[in-house]
Amino acid sequence: MKIYDSWDKSRLIEEIQKLSSRKKYGLVWEDKPEDVVEQCKNELPVLEEVFDRAIETDSSLPTNFIIEGDNYHALSVLNYTHAGKVDVIYIDPPYNTGAKNWKYNNNYVDADDTYRHSKWISLMSRRLEIAKNLLRPGGSLICAIDHNERANLELLLDKIFADFEHHTVTIVHNPKGVQGKNFSYTHEYAIFVIPKNQKTIVDRRLSEEEIYVSNLRNWGGESRREDAKNCFYPIILKDREIIGFGDVADDSFHPKSANEVKTDGTIFVWPIDPQSVERKWRYARQSVESILPHLQIQESRNGEIQIKIAKDFGIYKTVWFDNRYDASEYGTKLLRKIIPGCDFDFPKSLYTVYDCLYAVIGERSNCLILDYFAGSGTTGHAVLELNKDDGGKRSFILCTNNENEIAEKVTFPRIKGVVSGYADIEGIPANVRYFKTAFVPKSEVSDDTRRELISKSTEMLCVKESTFKKAYDNKKFKIYHNDSQATGVLFDLDALEEFKERLAQVGLRSNVYVFSLTSDAFLEDFSDLDIAHKIQPIPEGILEVYRKIFS
Repeated sequence: MKIYDSWDKSRLIEEIQKLSSRKKYGLVWEDKPEDVVEQCKNELPVLEEVFDRAIETDSSLPTNFIIEGDNYHALSVLNYTHAGKVDVIYIDPPYNTGAKNWKYNNNYVDADDTYRHSKWISLMSRRLEIAKNLLRPGGSLICAIDHNERANLELLLDKIFADFEHHTVTIVHNPKGVQGKNFSYTHEYAIFVIPKNQKTIVDRRLSEEEIYVSNLRNWGGESRREDAKNCFYPIILKDREIIGFGDVADDSFHPKSANEVKTDGTIFVWPIDPQSVERKWRYARQSVESILPHLQIQESRNGEIQIKIAKDFGIYKTVWFDNRYDASEYGTKLLRKIIPGCDFDFPKSLYTVYDCLYAVIGERSNCLILDYFAGSGTTGHAVLELNKDDGGKRSFILCTNNENEIAEKVTFPRIKGVVSGYADIEGIPANVRYFKTAFVPKSEVSDDTRRELISKSTEMLCVKESTFKKAYDNKKFKIYHNDSQATGVLFDLDALEEFKERLAQVGLRSNVYVFSLTSDAFLEDFSDLDIAHKIQPIPEGILEVYRKIFS
């Protein structure tokens, strides 16, 4: 019999405690440290603008952003600049096929890597955790994926977005198929993560082949007048046009026929069937006017006028099959029209992303969309196309690394081409700013770190406030503005009076950031300003966000 010493026993007890504390159900993986995450323990990410890549076409439009750098660092910065401001996150992460199409700690991950799945889940988990902070209340996440990690991703989303509904849509994106061991794969997935207990997905536009016309008069079970009294009212016609809707009839009133011709030539059409049974309209009186553009007048063989509804909108189905989702035609070939000779692998169909975004934002015109696996920039292109179609002012943030010069040679040129126009396609007006992630080393003296961070935070603050027109710029303070507000950054309190004078000259409500080694914003020193301003200390606000993420 083996005799265990006290050290063995303590190790055994420790192992038993670990086993007993493990998760009993759900996704479990071997978490792998990641260099870009560890880096943030010693260096703090900031943004630096590449000024010669700025695109400005119309000051009345919002500013879109392209951020070059590891998306973990970009998301960390966005946690300060855009927390709670994003309406939709759309991502198309690496599919982890084993084909060496993504890196972990600067090494490509291939099919022989024992920890391939754990590394992928670790990468996704860290980014989803901090990306969730960016969603505004009611915001949604859409994640594209294929069969290799779909099951793991769904479990991961269940963990991180436990308070959301999850719906997986199958999209046929490659009708020709990709040969697998036993099957030819023609599809991928889009997982919609949407707020619970509310109608989030809008009705979709039906194709011409799908539009169907049906009788507005109800039939079958529970279709009688008494089943919904506010659905029994006349639809008023004149000269074969609908000119209005009458009031709900009193219970004691019974029309003599389905079509009552009045002395002034108007016709009151009631939901009464050929057997003279009083039915009901499919829409209540208080809502029927909203569908007026979809109503049609038809005359039956016996001369009776009927009201029909042409339904060109409908609820989305969970399988999407349409030529517009073909990634070859509307992904690869389209990208090469914009960037001749581009060899980017597997760009998404523009219309796959367009329809995914439309499903959650519909015609809301001022939404902000984030894609932190931006790749070729399809998401930004889709946002601009949505604006083109309805005159909206939606904006995007695209984050991508520059592996194989993707950001410089693909993402930015594509967006620039869409804005300026390409081939025979007219350009779409938009404003775009291009940034790179940079870093502030942490010093052993915390005050030195604060000073260095504030010296490199101006671009972050301009992104936060979307103010890029320079009013004043010197070593002691900076003031930037757009058409409606200004951003002031005061580095040196000795320049306070001049700073306030310059703010007054700009004449816009401002968000003012004051350098402070503490959380003191020196509010009393700004009490004499004529225009109301919001005063905040920096870099404390930035550091507070980073402590939560990097601790």
